[in-house]
Amino acid sequence: MPADLLRAEGLAAGYGKVRVLWGAGLTVGAGESVVLLGPNGAGKTTLLKVLLGLMPAWAGRVSLEGEEITTWPSDRRVRRGLAYMSEIGVFTALSIAENLAIGGQFSPPARLRRRLDELYAVFPDLAARRGALAGSLSGGQRKMLGIAKALAGAPRLLIMDEPSAGLSPLFVGQVIGILRRFHATGLALLIAEQNVKFLDLAERVFTLEGGRVGFSGSVAELHADNALHRAYFGLGA
Repeated sequence: MPADLLRAEGLAAGYGKVRVLWGAGLTVGAGESVVLLGPNGAGKTTLLKVLLGLMPAWAGRVSLEGEEITTWPSDRRVRRGLAYMSEIGVFTALSIAENLAIGGQFSPPARLRRRLDELYAVFPDLAARRGALAGSLSGGQRKMLGIAKALAGAPRLLIMDEPSAGLSPLFVGQVIGILRRFHATGLALLIAEQNVKFLDLAERVFTLEGGRVGFSGSVAELHADNALHRAYFGLGA
């Protein structure tokens, strides 16, 4: 198993007085692809926001390559190689080019230009319309722009919240293909999903159930343990 790139232990967090996470934790190894699986309301988005510093942790710790980052601001985490794609993913009032520039805002200009050339080659539909507003794109095109925006800073770990949301099965397959392509170059992935199709990308899986991790292991172990059924339907093993 690769050395830990990101590690979260015993995380508690919530909104106001409502606690959502109850001692949740996970790890992502360098270059590893991890899927965080669970239904709506399980706490997946809250967990991702704590990892990115978008929400404070009430308890627990987050480490990056062994260094504790629990109290770091989000921009410092991004500068150290983390990138986040929310379910929305783009700024609809800005152009394609402007969205990508925001995604790579912490990169030196020359490096960003090279990275954008690479991304436009991978996403030719975006290249052809780089001056168009993101709000003018179809749902699938916006999702591709969201991925490209998150990749613009050449992160080491891409953290994604429900990349399948609002997509047809055809576009889901295209998203998985794009992510597989970048993962093959060494990009680590942490994908929060309820669409089990993303297990095709997973090297390890965590399930989140009521703000607690219910299972961690391989996809084969997930099916053998029946944790998928527990996560979705509350069934016993």
